Amino acid sequence: MSVVLTHGYFIHEDVKEAKIMRPYPPLGLLYLSAYFNQHDVKNHVFDSTFSTFDELKSFLIKEKPSFLGLYANLVTKINLIKIVGFVRGSELLKDTLIFVGGPDVTYNFENYLSVGIDFAIIGEGEQTSLELITAIRNNIELATVDGIAYITQEGKIIKNKPRTKIKDIDELPFPNREGIDLSKYLNTWKKYHAKSTLSISTQRGCPYTCKWCSTAVYGQSYRRRSPKLVADEVAYLIEKYNPNSLWFVDDVFTVSHKWIDALYEEFKERNISIPFECITRAERLTDKVLQQLKEMGCEKIWIGAESGSQKIIDAMDRRVEVEKVREMIIKAKEYGIESGTFIMIGYPNETIADIKETVNHLKISMPSNFTITITYPIKGTDLYNEVTPKIVNPKDWRTSTDREIEFERNYSNAFYKNAVRYIVNEVEATKSWKQNKQYLTSLKHKTKAIFARVGMAILK
Repeated sequence: MSVVLTHGYFIHEDVKEAKIMRPYPPLGLLYLSAYFNQHDVKNHVFDSTFSTFDELKSFLIKEKPSFLGLYANLVTKINLIKIVGFVRGSELLKDTLIFVGGPDVTYNFENYLSVGIDFAIIGEGEQTSLELITAIRNNIELATVDGIAYITQEGKIIKNKPRTKIKDIDELPFPNREGIDLSKYLNTWKKYHAKSTLSISTQRGCPYTCKWCSTAVYGQSYRRRSPKLVADEVAYLIEKYNPNSLWFVDDVFTVSHKWIDALYEEFKERNISIPFECITRAERLTDKVLQQLKEMGCEKIWIGAESGSQKIIDAMDRRVEVEKVREMIIKAKEYGIESGTFIMIGYPNETIADIKETVNHLKISMPSNFTITITYPIKGTDLYNEVTPKIVNPKDWRTSTDREIEFERNYSNAFYKNAVRYIVNEVEATKSWKQNKQYLTSLKHKTKAIFARVGMAILK
């Protein structure tokens, strides 16, 4: 019995993703592949990132796998449904069983089962997928496999009891990066961003309670790999692939100062220093931590806040003071570390005054980079539960994503598009004037900001 794992990313078929061109290897699939290898389960990762749907179809026809494992998130869901449709419509693949896991599955497992998928993996995938395959191989009752959902021959949906989370994630092997052509990622980053980079994970779960954030796979927990193993993996990546930088994908990299202390000592003892980016929270940064990160090679810290309005931050249950966020964005730059931040507009009950506070927040802290998202509710989050009664024009799940969910807000979609332009140009005008002394550029941005602000006033 063979297993094929894929995720239906197809970056060159996605206009937005192809424009950004910041692809990372599918760590979730690579962890699963390594776990299968560890337990002698033959598997192949079909990395769809730089491939095409037609190439995937040809590969599946050639291999005729016993199992097809799919990774589902907001970006890949629609492509996955197309892949399932192809498999279910092929006589040559009629015996292939399909299982799906990932962050989009936990609260949508019934939908995934309805499109022809045999098994939904709810939560962490390694142990559950292995037990599922073992049970089918040995004709063991599916009821014994925790963490799955499926449809019986009688058409009844069964959801087994939840699987206990892996307590010691040090037991997991390193992701099977050898299972794909990593040079494609390194070369793409080099071509589009002048440096090659790879991603690495050190923790599972997040102990915080932000209402818009999904904890569908790892839950509201905090489990961390040992600093020694993380340093081992970093050293391995440097030696084997020689990337120019690393991206730590963890939700809150500096959540534990004790852990950071230990990782810092590991880096220091082994003389490891490599540029890297990470995400954290402002209240989990101190002068000591910033100094440690700098010496370890940190070149950019993304510090979340999502708004410059304390009212909105509190509504999100972010549990942080906006002044602290500003302080740490500024302080990171003082340590020679670029600071990035995330902004979200269109949150329930947000007003123009709140948006102006966000602009003021950015103009004071002046992060090196910031991203803006118009709020969308992810199923299973507190935010989704709050806005469910206000959802308008519901779309077909099979052809849309959570990003397209619309709910009643204070203002229209056109208003928020103008608000994005207003924020970006107002902040860029200030940066061009005060930091770069580019007065003409500043004037151009200021003009665009004024027009956007007029649009907001008309549409409010």
